[in-house]
Amino acid sequence: MNWSELLSAPLAFKMLAAAAVVFAIGAVALKNVFHCALSLAAMFFALSGVFVLLDADFLAVVQILVYVGAIVVLMIFAIVLTERITSASVRQTNYLVIPGVLLCIALLAGLVSVIRASSWPSLESGPQQDTIKIIGRQLLSTHVEAFEVASVLLLAALVGAVFLGKEITRK
Repeated sequence: MNWSELLSAPLAFKMLAAAAVVFAIGAVALKNVFHCALSLAAMFFALSGVFVLLDADFLAVVQILVYVGAIVVLMIFAIVLTERITSASVRQTNYLVIPGVLLCIALLAGLVSVIRASSWPSLESGPQQDTIKIIGRQLLSTHVEAFEVASVLLLAALVGAVFLGKEITRK
C-alpha cells in the first residue's frame, strides 16, 4: 500500500460517511415521500461504499441487491401506485419532532459513553481473503439447512403474494 492509498482511504470514508448521514437525514426530513425513498436509496449506496472501503465486498453487494434493489424499489412502486399519498388530505408533518430529537441526543450520549468506556482490542490485519468464496462455501456446506429453509420461505412468500395480488372474479 503506497502513501496515496493511505491518504485517500480516510478521505473517501469521510466523504461516504458524510453522504450517508446527509441522505439519511433527507430520508426522514423531506416533505415529499417519493424524495424520501430516493434519499434512502442514495444512503444505502453510500453505505455500500463504506463496506467496500472496509473490504466487506459481500456486504456491499448484498446492501445494493437487497436494500436498493428490492426494498427501496418496492417502496417506490407502492408510492407511485398509491394515488392518495400525494393528496392534500394526507398530513405530512410530525408533531413529535422535539421529543424525537431529544431521544436521539440521549441515545447518542449513551452510545458515546459506552464507546469511550469500552476497551477496543486492536487486531493485526493479515492477508485479505475472498469473503464471497468463504461465505458461499459455508452457506452451501455447513449451513445448507438454513439456506434451504430460507429458500422455501421465500417461495411461500412469493406464492402468497401472487395469490393475494390476483384479482378475484365473482360470477
